[in-house]
Amino acid sequence: MFGEQKTEWELAPAGNKFKERTRIANYTGLPELMSMFKQVADVRTADTLDLATPEMKYHIENIEATEFQKTLVQELSDRADDVQSGNIDPSVDNMLRITSDGRKLGLDPRLIDPSFEDHPDTKLNQCVRNVMQIYHDTADEKLTQIIFCDLGVPKKNSQSTDKGESTDERSASERESLEEECDFCVYDDIRDKLIQNGIKPEEIAYVHDAKTEQQKADLFDRVNKGEVRVLLGSTGKMGTGTNCQKKLIALHNLDIPWRPSDLQQRIGRIERQGNQNSVAHVFNYVTKGSFDAYLYQTLEAKQRFIGQIMTSKTPARTCEDVDQQALNYSEIKALCTGDERIKEKMMLDNEVKELNLLKAEHTNTVFDMQQTVASTPAKIEKAEERLENLKADRETLRQLPIDEETKLPVFKITIDGTEYTDRKEAAQALEDAVLDFVKKSSDSEKEIGEFQGFKLSVKAVMFGNEPDISVTMKGNAEHKCALTSSFSANLKRMESTLYKIDQTINDTQNSINKLKMDLENAMRIVNTPFPQQAELEEKTERLTALTEELNQAAIEAKKNAPEKQRTCYFERAKLKKEAFKDRQKPSKRKEQRKDRNEIE
Repeated sequence: MFGEQKTEWELAPAGNKFKERTRIANYTGLPELMSMFKQVADVRTADTLDLATPEMKYHIENIEATEFQKTLVQELSDRADDVQSGNIDPSVDNMLRITSDGRKLGLDPRLIDPSFEDHPDTKLNQCVRNVMQIYHDTADEKLTQIIFCDLGVPKKNSQSTDKGESTDERSASERESLEEECDFCVYDDIRDKLIQNGIKPEEIAYVHDAKTEQQKADLFDRVNKGEVRVLLGSTGKMGTGTNCQKKLIALHNLDIPWRPSDLQQRIGRIERQGNQNSVAHVFNYVTKGSFDAYLYQTLEAKQRFIGQIMTSKTPARTCEDVDQQALNYSEIKALCTGDERIKEKMMLDNEVKELNLLKAEHTNTVFDMQQTVASTPAKIEKAEERLENLKADRETLRQLPIDEETKLPVFKITIDGTEYTDRKEAAQALEDAVLDFVKKSSDSEKEIGEFQGFKLSVKAVMFGNEPDISVTMKGNAEHKCALTSSFSANLKRMESTLYKIDQTINDTQNSINKLKMDLENAMRIVNTPFPQQAELEEKTERLTALTEELNQAAIEAKKNAPEKQRTCYFERAKLKKEAFKDRQKPSKRKEQRKDRNEIE
């Protein structure tokens, strides 16, 4: 009803394979979906809660790509051409695999092949330098730092996996984590370099080494005490439930997560109640000329759309799945060729989405106002008619004889043909008539007499096993009064309902005035076009043209590109990995045979 299915290649849960999966790729009918959601949910975002959290300072570390990284980016462009042209089987190479490799080379080419150079100017090494600087600057206070990285995480051994953490014990965020093991371990490389620069080994920890909840609690306690100064972890393992913020001064996002919720979870580890620092820092590392910058912009666009859905704004009718993991062909080509138009396209995408949201709000408002314009004149006419009838009833009340003591009309009520001037007798007669009606009569309303010259009728509406009873005193207008179990009090309630007729007239007049103002305002809104329509049309037209330009540029670049020798670094790395695995198989079989012989 609200989703469209699509079959695509995506990362397997282990993070090291690709598989086809059918999932919800697009969502439709979002205004109706969110209307249903908000009937059962009260959304509160962090900025509305005014929590005592540190002031956050964000730092963008723009790192120039090395020449080798630029060569690898060009190879990704060639691979995208092959996938787009259909010259390669999707199970061998696809846009998701290309995107994944693009993320890796942006972090460190050794994630592709550990034998590649360790260039001092990669963002990994820049992160090490920043961590060391902050470590020394905050040595007296023993402040702590977190490094987030979902690529090149420590490998699991069979023992720890079997004994330490079963699938059932892992949290939902861990099971859905996109962390990926590689032949090159980013964590070990960072740890070794930090130790070489003077940090004690016991002051560095991996969250992956804490296999149980108790071990995690002990680790976080050591971080809060400043015994562990640098903690490395992935989004899945260091997300919800990570409470190590007490001395946390800096957080380093070494790679870029896919989902906005992942980035929020990361930042939530430091921007948190209980952090003793008044100011904290978040470092985002971006390799220029790689996929990094575009992925951050994509993440921002996703988060902005989610934010609009979760607030009071009316969302657009459709949106793509925010968890999608691959860039399309035109996006990859634009990134690989360094075409600056991709930045303009991203900005236009966001602006057009925002304008469409505003237009959707305006359209919904106009529709509501059209309903108001259609229905309000009849409401005004009905209210004005009641106003005249109320004024006529007021004149009737003014003709009644006045009691000298109470300064109110002389009490008189007729029930079932008998006139009563004594309140006690009248209360009993009213009670008998009402209860008799409720017990015997199947009519929903029945006239039982007259009160102060107004016809008196009783009405009962069943709510469960108990009736809701009221009386109506009808002159030119109807005056309703709910009854209670005390009928002496009911007589006073009936008098009050009639005798406050001046207030009722004033309320009715105010209601008419408001209806007229609402009608005038509704007509103004209905006749006012969407104020940003011209801007929306202009930007939509430019976005359409720019998208076509990028697609054509990719086609022309391929057609007119001079002959060049293609590099095969990714393919060679893949073959080396497969050969290594093949060599490992005989040794594993020998070990298994040796174990069986020892047992025998």
